[in-house]
Amino acid sequence: METIQHSLEQAFTKAIHAAFGVAADPLITVSATPQFGDYQSNAAMGLSKRLAAGGTKTSPRQIAEQVIANLDLGKMVDAPLGTRDIAGPGFINIRLSPSWLAGRLDEISRDPRLGVPRASAAIRTVVDYSGPNVAKQMHVGHLRSTIIGDAISRVIEHLHGAENVIRQNHIGDWGTQFGMLIAHLRHGTGNSPSVEGASVTPESHIADLEEFYRQAKKRFDEDAAFQDEARKTVVRLQSGEPAERDAWQKIVLETRRDYQPIYLRLNVKLREEDERGESFYNPFLADVVNHLKQKGLAVESEGATVVFVDGPDKPPMIIEKTGGGYLYATTDLAGVRYRIQELHAKHLIYTHDSRQANHFRQVFDTARKAGWAGNDVQLDYTPFGTMLGADGKPFKTRSGDTVKLKDLLDEAEERGYQIAKEKSGSRGTDISDEQLKAIGRAIGIGAIKYSDLSKDRTSDYVFSWEKMLSMDGNTAPYLQYAYARTRSIQRKAGKTDSPPAGINLTQPAELILAKHILRFGEAIEIVARDLKPHLLCLYLYDLATKFSGFFENCPVIQSEEPIRASRLALCDVTARTLAQGLDLLGIEHPEQM
Repeated sequence: METIQHSLEQAFTKAIHAAFGVAADPLITVSATPQFGDYQSNAAMGLSKRLAAGGTKTSPRQIAEQVIANLDLGKMVDAPLGTRDIAGPGFINIRLSPSWLAGRLDEISRDPRLGVPRASAAIRTVVDYSGPNVAKQMHVGHLRSTIIGDAISRVIEHLHGAENVIRQNHIGDWGTQFGMLIAHLRHGTGNSPSVEGASVTPESHIADLEEFYRQAKKRFDEDAAFQDEARKTVVRLQSGEPAERDAWQKIVLETRRDYQPIYLRLNVKLREEDERGESFYNPFLADVVNHLKQKGLAVESEGATVVFVDGPDKPPMIIEKTGGGYLYATTDLAGVRYRIQELHAKHLIYTHDSRQANHFRQVFDTARKAGWAGNDVQLDYTPFGTMLGADGKPFKTRSGDTVKLKDLLDEAEERGYQIAKEKSGSRGTDISDEQLKAIGRAIGIGAIKYSDLSKDRTSDYVFSWEKMLSMDGNTAPYLQYAYARTRSIQRKAGKTDSPPAGINLTQPAELILAKHILRFGEAIEIVARDLKPHLLCLYLYDLATKFSGFFENCPVIQSEEPIRASRLALCDVTARTLAQGLDLLGIEHPEQM
């Protein structure tokens, strides 16, 4: 089903062509001033300049009049547009017919997709996000990439189909650090390691491995003999020696055992089969370097192989170190090539820290010059800002340590449980403790995710339990409660013997709510285009507040038929829209709160 905006764009495009014989964007937008209309065309001024350049001088207002004279909106409006609908220097205002809106809403209420159209031309998209490091626990620094990337993936998947979205978890599972760690675990005694008197194996818990890694790094920096052994271990690992390979795989497995449950708790769609870490691309790196050399893009400089992306006077991108060894840039270049040539993707999205902007700019530019990414491939780097503490500095524990993501989620669930328990007690509702814990998990985890996703991803933001768990304002608990309230209304209404009635919109609050629901598809398309989940959050918050206005001004259960059935249907489609929107953000929505 087409969105309202697409229907208007088509009608105005035809009218402009009929009036002036040119193809032009009608520039349809939602009206900023609702009393003047629901949508607006802002094309007249641009058309006036365009026609003037061709020798035809026509004022924007005259252009608007000629567009209207050729415009056919059918039943979308109650009467054909006229000069009364032209504002200022040529803005054309469109006020949609209440009966047409009611019919449209009734139609989407029967549609599982709620009127959100599938993309006319599906594009295979790869989304690169999360990327934890092996032998280390996930911390809050991984949160934004993980949940922003997941939300973007879900939205694009909704429009283009699951078969056209490929999630990629570029884990840090290769390099010198594994030589250090494996050598340290062995401690010079072969395959029966002993560290500081404690018998350990690569199956040790992730916290142990993390501590061993710190010890290994210290030894590497201070002990030349150990440094040499670590490098030899890396060589043996990279050449496929069974003992080293086995140790490495056990370390990766233990790390995965730690982060995969976190993905499940966060309701993130990343699984083991989505992993394409640095080790996966390692066999391709030499060929990447050789190809860039053959293209004349990579050259020798001070013993290293580099690409002067920005010219000979600017710092180059190093792709092979002096004496051998590859860098992140080499692996990312291999990733771009693989995703385009092997996965046949036409759109690559990388959700990473804003500090990596220059890195990805150089990688993308090199990939295009190498011929891997043609004009038909879209490369998007979607940066995000930093989560800050109350002091305005990167979020840390009180002792100054990095906050483990698991610990943050534990606290979120506990706080959510306490809120659910308190609300249940104050209302006297009979909810089991098991249900309260499930509701508390949804509240707590949802609050953390929504607090992040509701901010423009390019911005830094201050972490605040009080704000994110508030039942008022643009928060997950507010939206979750709005959804639960719509379902509560339907439960209280029970079954009715009255014949089903279509939706009828007569009251201002009904119309306001209906128009917003019908813009759901437009909101989804904008998020997919701009890759900014906060725009969906804003849409859902506005939906919840408009539903609140409807509920306060339009009795539902107490109304007589057929108004009662119409308003119950409006509650149902509101609930389904809230649910689908929260699903696209990866946020749970309990039926009861």
